[in-house]
Amino acid sequence: MLEVPVYMITGFLESGKTTFIQEVLASPDFADGEKTLLLLCEEGEVEYDEKEYSRHNIEIMTVENEEDLTPEFLERCQKYYKPYRVFVEFNGMWDAKKFAESRLPRHWEVVQVITLVDAGTFGVYLNNMRSILSNIFANTELVIFNRCSLDMDLQMYRRSVKAVNQQAMLSFEDEEGNPLELGKEQPPYDLNADIIDIDDVDFGLWYLDVADTPERYDGKTVRFKGKVMIPRKFPSNSFIPGRNAMTCCADDIRFIGYICKSKYTDKLKQKQWLEITAEVKYEYVPEYRGEGPVLYAKHLKSVEPPTEDLVYFN
Repeated sequence: MLEVPVYMITGFLESGKTTFIQEVLASPDFADGEKTLLLLCEEGEVEYDEKEYSRHNIEIMTVENEEDLTPEFLERCQKYYKPYRVFVEFNGMWDAKKFAESRLPRHWEVVQVITLVDAGTFGVYLNNMRSILSNIFANTELVIFNRCSLDMDLQMYRRSVKAVNQQAMLSFEDEEGNPLELGKEQPPYDLNADIIDIDDVDFGLWYLDVADTPERYDGKTVRFKGKVMIPRKFPSNSFIPGRNAMTCCADDIRFIGYICKSKYTDKLKQKQWLEITAEVKYEYVPEYRGEGPVLYAKHLKSVEPPTEDLVYFN
């Protein structure tokens, strides 16, 4: 039996999920007559014409409550519909990670998670439902901000996603659905300096930028303050100088930083504060599960902790 791809489309009410799915289902890649099952977990202002979709071999099953989305229910959907593919219009208030990691029917596989965001209401959700947004962003591959305008702080929107999920791809569209090119955000420090000094307040911005724009930093020397963390079973002569970061709320604080190589690692102590001067290179690292920034220490100096340890991304 062939694998059954499952496409999850999530986001809050009126974020454009239904319109997006309708456009996808009408595209040449999916309008092929193969049996498609759409699990509708939320009904917004835009509605589906179920009779019309049925004529195109697309069946719609409504799921009223999150607790109804059980493995047994999904198994019944598989046996009854025998879908070639599955789309899930997921309720943004439900736990997307729990669903993606749940026991799906045999051969079902979540192949893509896409999040739709109404840029006009994003600030309100960010201020009032940050932890739910963080959960959504952490488990998505593509975030589409629609209904954007250039007077919005779209770079801040981008940082809010990247702070939670550096691997997520982002797309910005205007009111007509045309793509907007943000360009690269200019950091508040001198990229052309012999030594790029990263102030304490800018560590979060640097942490994101050094991963996103290797052409800016490859071979450059940076200097910043960081707290030492040496994980167990870590490569010899390696440690992580970093900071505690609040990615969504006061209850979601994690340590962030990049691997630093130094022949003096064995002389360092856990949680010791250092001023690190290091050259940035980009290498494949198993701990990153891919290529990323690796710091090669030129100078390490013990320093007092900063007044504010916590890093923010806004």
